[in-house]
Amino acid sequence: MRFDRNHLRYAAAAAGLILLGGAFGLGLSRLGSDRAGPAATVSGDREVLYWYDPMVPDQRFDRPGKSPYMDMDLVPRYADEASDTGAGVRIDPALIQSLGARFATVRSGTLEGDVAATAVVDFNARDVAIVQARAAGFVERVYDRAPGDVIRAGAPLADLLVPGWGGAQLEYLALRRTGDAALTAAARQRLILLGMPESLVAAVERSGRPRTTVTVSSPIGGAIRTLGVRAGMSVPAGMTLAEINGLSTVWLNAAIPEAMAGRLRVGRTVEVTLAAFPGERMTGRLIALLPEVAGDSRTVTARIEMANRGARLRPGMYGQIVFGGESGTALLVPSEAVIRTGRRTLVMLALEGGRYQPAEVRVGREAGGQTQILAGLNEGERVVASGQFLLDSEASLSGVEARSLDQAAAASRPAADGPVVHRASGRVQATAEGTITLAHGPVPALRWPAMTMTFRLPETVGQGVSIGDQVDFTFEAADGEPTVRSLTRKAAAR
Repeated sequence: MRFDRNHLRYAAAAAGLILLGGAFGLGLSRLGSDRAGPAATVSGDREVLYWYDPMVPDQRFDRPGKSPYMDMDLVPRYADEASDTGAGVRIDPALIQSLGARFATVRSGTLEGDVAATAVVDFNARDVAIVQARAAGFVERVYDRAPGDVIRAGAPLADLLVPGWGGAQLEYLALRRTGDAALTAAARQRLILLGMPESLVAAVERSGRPRTTVTVSSPIGGAIRTLGVRAGMSVPAGMTLAEINGLSTVWLNAAIPEAMAGRLRVGRTVEVTLAAFPGERMTGRLIALLPEVAGDSRTVTARIEMANRGARLRPGMYGQIVFGGESGTALLVPSEAVIRTGRRTLVMLALEGGRYQPAEVRVGREAGGQTQILAGLNEGERVVASGQFLLDSEASLSGVEARSLDQAAAASRPAADGPVVHRASGRVQATAEGTITLAHGPVPALRWPAMTMTFRLPETVGQGVSIGDQVDFTFEAADGEPTVRSLTRKAAAR
């Protein structure tokens, strides 16, 4: 066959059009696939709905690959996991292993009874003396004192010159010489009211001359906290000259965790050890639990009073206290397994078949890394002790509800007790041989909302009840087939 040049030209053009059309079709197919939304794909024999990062489980991806948040591969979410209706949520065992999850078994054990806390020695704020000027005057002399000095009772602090006392003392001496007992007593009482101490009045009586200089002394022994006088200064009546704090007893202020404060009782004995006296054990008495909780540390201040023989205990010393408590048997889980959301307290249960379910719990004391479980768990159940926050987030995304305290209590009842009987009220909708249909209200123990459902009805129950009657009834929900055990028609309202 012969082909001229025009035939060859037409053939080449046709081949080019075919190639261009194929390329255009391929581009459209790719563009369509890029614009398509997340679609289910098949991985092996299981259908994949989407991929996600376990650390950011609410972000979904339509193809596998590396996570943009963490240096790890995205994890597939399979369709059979989403449609699974068993209790809890199923998590891939490989993911659990990669998270390094640890497990613990709920067990009965002894929770430590002692409460230990740090404490700081402080002044006894009830053993304080305030020294004031009883009359206006001038400071003639200040004895060799300074804040922080420890002084004995009666130690002199300052000499005050009070000019206003001179005239009253001369008048008292003149009346005393008259022999008029009534006037003399009145004049003497006036001296006392002017602020003169008894010792000064007695000195005037002995010498027969007025004395306008008085020595101000400390009424108690202790440490000078403040000293506000200097030689030559004038002082008004009522001015505070010094503040002295006694040292015969001291206080220890201990920071007690809020959760442990309820175990303490005022009046109990406390064992004390101080860093200044290693190996020496002392005792004190709890005299008060202050009413305020520290907001930053969530602690309550316990005040312990101790005798300070020889003034060995100095304010500012650091030590530890131990409150002896009673140890008892309790249901325990590791404290790290407890999730506190602010609204409720949860743990993550590890169920059979690689399933996990949050469970609501009520917790008690905490000591030694163990937390007491008052309700919500049964001995022998397994909980997640590490990685439970990610599992709880996964369960929330999957719509898994936490096991309630009532459900845990029902699961702990022995089989010998028989099925649990529930109570409800409703209206009879229909009756048939061996069954009755009731529109009833919610049943909180079973987490049932108000609904209409059919119950099995024994022949001996429900005699004389008709369609439309309002009834009170009890039933058992064992084996998934609720059975009415009693049925009583309500009296008609008048």
